Amino acid sequence: MFARDHIEYEALELPDRMDLSDAEMLENANAFYDRMKRRHTVRDFSDRAVPREVIEQCIRAAGSAPSGANHQPWHFVAISNPDLKHQIRLAAEEEEKRFYDGGASDEWIKALEPIGTSADKPHLDIAPWLIVIFAQRWGHFDDGTRFKNYYVPESTGIATGFLVSALHHAGLVSLTHTPNPMKFLNGLLGRPESEKPIMILAVGHPSDDAQVPKVAKMKKTLDQILTVAD
Repeated sequence: MFARDHIEYEALELPDRMDLSDAEMLENANAFYDRMKRRHTVRDFSDRAVPREVIEQCIRAAGSAPSGANHQPWHFVAISNPDLKHQIRLAAEEEEKRFYDGGASDEWIKALEPIGTSADKPHLDIAPWLIVIFAQRWGHFDDGTRFKNYYVPESTGIATGFLVSALHHAGLVSLTHTPNPMKFLNGLLGRPESEKPIMILAVGHPSDDAQVPKVAKMKKTLDQILTVAD
């Protein structure tokens, strides 16, 4: 996306300026919070289909996130193919079995108990879409020369937050899944060495009998997460 010989600063007037009153800003902030507090991480999916266009538009929103030096160091692979989803499930469950059979500390396993997770990951088959998020550690100029990307974890994390929010706004539910290690995803999905898989996001509609762990609704209060210096 970058031409090696034409990297220079050029200013544009702010193209999308918003000019809201204080009351309008607060109203919008309250409305966004009200919508986002109804977002739930779901493990019980329906097999109801989700149009590809919806997934594409949510990923387009994720791609609008800010990033270090505007290098946009991310790549998303959206998968609906049942056979490929099943291959991902089998490989992910192998890693999860190692995790639960001694790879993780007792403290870590205990911390997961209220969430109710295990090495069994049926959602990777059932959810109509899996979105695998890759962080690009380096890129290439248009002449093939390699360049370094900056603030890669931070940038990809912000884009992932945009994606989760966009999916919720579209009326879908999602589940973040991070088997460790995830290098098997490069091979299964044909992604280059420069990209590091950081997450599998299962996406779809909740099943009719979907449940969430009670502890998931226990959020820290504002005074626990905010310090104001004014």
